[in-house]
Amino acid sequence: MSTDMPPSEPAGTTPDAAAAGPTPAAAGTRRRNRPEKKVEITDPKAIRALAHAARLEVISELYSTQSSRTATELAQQTGLTPSAMSYHLRALQKWGIVVPAEASADARERRWKAAGTDFAINSGGAVAGPDFAVIDLELDAFRRRARAYAHARDEQRQSGEPGEPASAVLLASNLLYLTAEQRSELTERVFELLRDYELEDPNRVPPGAERIATMWSMIPDDRTLPGASGGHNGT
Repeated sequence: MSTDMPPSEPAGTTPDAAAAGPTPAAAGTRRRNRPEKKVEITDPKAIRALAHAARLEVISELYSTQSSRTATELAQQTGLTPSAMSYHLRALQKWGIVVPAEASADARERRWKAAGTDFAINSGGAVAGPDFAVIDLELDAFRRRARAYAHARDEQRQSGEPGEPASAVLLASNLLYLTAEQRSELTERVFELLRDYELEDPNRVPPGAERIATMWSMIPDDRTLPGASGGHNGT
């Protein structure tokens, strides 16, 4: 899921991207072969409706896995009751974000799936728009994942179990000076790289692979260093 503020036109693949080396597909991992369908939300009312942690969790789960889930399954993941989750799913359906999935003849509960392959929120760059509330919730979700992972590692250490190396978690930041065209190009290249690592079949996870949550952001930094000249921005 991405939040665009303001929107920019995607740039094409650059020669540098092609020369960066073999993609995972070339290295033996098959990229998901699927038609791309982007679901973009621009209505402020719809964006405000997304400002709920459980709804964002559902969007992330369904769009990332491209698999169907029942309200009960999603409720277990978010800590809600199945009836409460059904309410949230119907709200997301109202805005065209999720749709009912085809179910087998013996299915006892409706299944839901993403309405597309990619999801984006575009408020048009409105200041203090509802998309900032969504960003706050996404950051909260990131913190919850980090705390849960740290807690699990501590329990492994205390029980004497071998834990994952510290390199299993990565957090990096940088400051760049980019034109609008460069921002668009960088965004497209990052998303293209992430797509290279998507599974061709979400229901067939390769041996040894584990579920990894990623987050990538880019935001203008308008803070100016004391004494700086020429309109340069910094930390």
